[in-house]
Amino acid sequence: MDIVRRHRVSSYGHGTRPIVFSHGFGTDQHAWQYVAPAFAARHQVVLFDLVGAGDSDAAAYDFTRYRTLDGYVDDLLTLLRTLQLPKVVYVGHSVSGMIGVLAAIREPELFERLVLLAASPCYVNDGDYSGGFDATDLEELLGFLDRDFRAWSNTMVPHLVGGDMRPELVDEVLAIFSRVDPAVARQFARATFLSDYRSCLPHLRVPSLIVQCADDSIVPAYVGKYLHDHLAGSTLNILNTTGHYPHLNAPVATIAAVERYLAQA
Repeated sequence: MDIVRRHRVSSYGHGTRPIVFSHGFGTDQHAWQYVAPAFAARHQVVLFDLVGAGDSDAAAYDFTRYRTLDGYVDDLLTLLRTLQLPKVVYVGHSVSGMIGVLAAIREPELFERLVLLAASPCYVNDGDYSGGFDATDLEELLGFLDRDFRAWSNTMVPHLVGGDMRPELVDEVLAIFSRVDPAVARQFARATFLSDYRSCLPHLRVPSLIVQCADDSIVPAYVGKYLHDHLAGSTLNILNTTGHYPHLNAPVATIAAVERYLAQA
């Protein structure tokens, strides 16, 4: 199966400046439905599903390849080369933010700019670094996910969505989570939450926008500032919103932040 079908790539819009959206853990490309269309008038919009998510080819998931984020980084680079796009604006939510950082370090010529939406290089507290979780608490959280991914989702999604907790939005995210194979979710969660890519940050030379929610239960505001301090040429924009999904919970503010940033390029 070719890579476009494997990732269920979809593309629309106008203009020669491509903007590629990559979703986070538990969701798929439909998570961009309130944001991506806003860029279609001036950009070629490209959406895709990570292997193991959404309508990607389930048979393509390999538990060895995707044990770490490296497999996803390889996929992204292969996808961009296959599509033969000019330098892209890459928008990555959560773990896909770091996938984009790692890919841009390896092949910076493929990227014009990065937009890191609620991204984190490390989720575990470590000395003066406040990643959001103590190691023991994170292991308990992952243990809960291992035992019952559906129950874990029902417990976690309201916190991920944020304090507003609009019932229809919570239901929408839960419906996306329900499509994920629990075995894939278990491995992807560990590849995400137990990773530590802080040492890689100084190697990024592609300019980036860091979009951080003021109150995020998964990625505290400290992490956004940490990224800003350690990514050369970065811009930090803190949105006055709660939750881990600003593109769902605050799409208007998210669109405005990205548009302002790209207008300066």
